[in-house]
Amino acid sequence: MSQLNDLINLDLSETSEKIIAEYIWIGGSGLDMRSKARTLPGPVSDPAKLPKWNYDGSSTNQAPGDDSEVIIYPQAIFKDPFRRGNNILVMCDAYTPAGEPIPTNKRYNAEKIFSHPDVAAEEPWYGIEQEYTLLQKDVNWPLGWPVGGFPGPQGPYYCGVGADKSFGRDIVDAHYKACIYAGIDISGINGEVMPGQWEFQVGPTVGISSGDQVWVARYILERIAEIAGVVVSFDPKPVKGDWNGAGAHTNYSTKSMRSDGGIDVIKKAIEKLSLRHKEHIAAYGEGNERRLTGRHETADITKFSWGVANRGASVRVGRDTEKDGKGYFEDRRPASNMDPYVVTSMIAETTILGKVDA
Repeated sequence: MSQLNDLINLDLSETSEKIIAEYIWIGGSGLDMRSKARTLPGPVSDPAKLPKWNYDGSSTNQAPGDDSEVIIYPQAIFKDPFRRGNNILVMCDAYTPAGEPIPTNKRYNAEKIFSHPDVAAEEPWYGIEQEYTLLQKDVNWPLGWPVGGFPGPQGPYYCGVGADKSFGRDIVDAHYKACIYAGIDISGINGEVMPGQWEFQVGPTVGISSGDQVWVARYILERIAEIAGVVVSFDPKPVKGDWNGAGAHTNYSTKSMRSDGGIDVIKKAIEKLSLRHKEHIAAYGEGNERRLTGRHETADITKFSWGVANRGASVRVGRDTEKDGKGYFEDRRPASNMDPYVVTSMIAETTILGKVDA
């Protein structure tokens, strides 16, 4: 194994200018991530200078077998924490050979919204709290739980310390450092309320970059868990019963909200969100009805609500925002398996471009 590790960690720069680029894209389920690597003649820092590539869409449920070629366009570059050196991870989106975005390419429409002059002028910031659950590989049961059984009730696990409270910290810390190395704006991690469940936060990031960074952070997490022989689940309610679900709370602000008097802008934005509640819920992740029950720090999926410091509301405004009269708010409705391109662009579209009838 030591020889294998030596080969994996070879420093290519000692003998070659060539680099390895790992192209990443989203598969047919809308949540599965795929990737493959290619050799490039030298370092690249601008995605526009990277070649487009293709893959077999019939093997990802994104194209028929008799016309299976899907083209991937490089969109964002990150340093590769696995190969290191000048090697890179490349976030891509997918198109037909004719240049049309395929149905699972949610980045394309998100980019159109974020490129709108009114949206760009507001510089929308996002901070996404990505919750996830680590599962034992062969039994698909949370890490640290007795197989076929249950741990003690929730209470001691949130931000807990100790072998009987914290399960998977080595994976979490490896992911944290790898994301910083890659250039992702990861701002923190913590153990969650349900044992075996964790959270990382990405942000603040601006516009389309938020979606790119969350997807690549998910990719890095999957790769590290692969090495550890552990499964990552983004299911919004991985265990039935009196256990917390998993969300992707989305913190949001615009330039107007961050400026003096911004609290009035925030209240108007929340009103706009309330009028499109059903539309947002439909786009906020599969299986979210199992999580948004009105219990376990959630609001009822059928009702929109907001409040200051209220974690049982659809939208929470922080005490500091209320006190300062400006700041941000938190949309607590998105599920852990949401598409960050969809959620971030939809919030911007509703709050900045949406109109409220007089």
